Amino acid sequence: MRSATAWTRLRHRAERVPAWAYDSAIALAITAVSLLLGHDRVPTGWSGLDATGVALTCAVNLPLVARRRIPFTLCLTVLALWTVYVALDYWPVVNTLGPLLALYTVASMRPLREAALCALLLAAVWNFAGTTGVESSWATVLGQSVLYTSVICGFGYLARKSAQRNVELARLTGQLRRERAGAERRAVAEERVRIARELHDVVAHHMSVISVQAGLAGYVFDTDPQTARGALGTIADTSTEALGELRRLLAVLRVEGGDRPGDGGPRLVRGTDDQTEFGPAPGLDQLPELAERVRGAGVPVRFTVTGEPRPLAPGAGQCAYRVVQEALTNVLKHAYPAQAAVTVAYEPRQLTVTVTDDGRGSAEEGRRSAEEGRTGADRGRTGGDGGRTGSGGRRGRTDGAGGAGRRVPAPPGTGAPPPGGHGLIGMRERARIYGGRLHAGPRASGGFEVRLILPA
Repeated sequence: MRSATAWTRLRHRAERVPAWAYDSAIALAITAVSLLLGHDRVPTGWSGLDATGVALTCAVNLPLVARRRIPFTLCLTVLALWTVYVALDYWPVVNTLGPLLALYTVASMRPLREAALCALLLAAVWNFAGTTGVESSWATVLGQSVLYTSVICGFGYLARKSAQRNVELARLTGQLRRERAGAERRAVAEERVRIARELHDVVAHHMSVISVQAGLAGYVFDTDPQTARGALGTIADTSTEALGELRRLLAVLRVEGGDRPGDGGPRLVRGTDDQTEFGPAPGLDQLPELAERVRGAGVPVRFTVTGEPRPLAPGAGQCAYRVVQEALTNVLKHAYPAQAAVTVAYEPRQLTVTVTDDGRGSAEEGRRSAEEGRTGADRGRTGGDGGRTGSGGRRGRTDGAGGAGRRVPAPPGTGAPPPGGHGLIGMRERARIYGGRLHAGPRASGGFEVRLILPA
């Protein structure tokens, strides 16, 4: 392990050395070896190195420092100087390393046609050098020139292809990294949208129930304490259920690695002693509880199931639950106290969920507002300084008895409608995600209808 670490450290240091430093070291080393070889015992028929030979040897090998910057020009220059060196009857073997390295550089960095031209020139100089001596036959010299140049060009070509492949792999790696980062950003954005939709569904529904029940409790607090206490109990149950759903949603967000239930790791979110799981997401099996909760808020709900129930994908079941929840929330907010009906139809190849209301709340609201406006005005006149009603009685009424001016809450469902939201947009988006479709609009007989169709 220690040797591997040392080797890795050494390799990283070597990679930081600039290319010109390597080329300078190579050029100096080849020059030194060539000079040593030239001063060794020279074969019969060739001259040993003198001052001119030393200068030509340095001129052939030292320019290799620039082999990466101008490979083709450098190779032609080196071959020309080597030709002069051979023509002056010096031993050709002394300066063979420099031209071979120059040819390799051209083959590894330049197009094949330039490498082929340099290879032909080097083979020609090699054969010319063979004619100046008597040690080797013409066939041997020709074979050497063809073999050496072919092998050098082959290795250079392979090196060029490997370098090109590495560049392409680096480009693809960068592109893959960018695409993965983009996919992660899209996944985060989609998850944020999903979380926002879940929070909207949970908060909007439960807060609508709480709002209606709070209005009812305030309206009958003095006249019907039993009903007020029941409304307060519904508020407590609804808020507890809302907190439970929010805790489950936030717990899922905070679960990472060892935080998942049942894996033995630490828990970032802890429930009660008997709570060991975060609980499943709501589905079709919880629609009766949803209908019962809305009934407790004062809206009669008829729940009907047709066809043979069958298990659905968790996402599809949750989609249907959230659509029904949003539709009943809209009934509470905009059509209270209309009557609602929820129908779940298991068909051969699809699931159809329909939520309708009769729209009576919208018609009665105008009549109730007008009556309360008149009642509030009469009480304001008979109560002396007891106060006056608000506009049309929609914001509440004033009890003028005894001049106390005590403000009595308006009945539930008579407040101003909330500003337009994104409930229907969210429902359509849910349906689209699971390959379904959603239709929403007024009914010919009055009221409103939401119909969800999912493939199942």
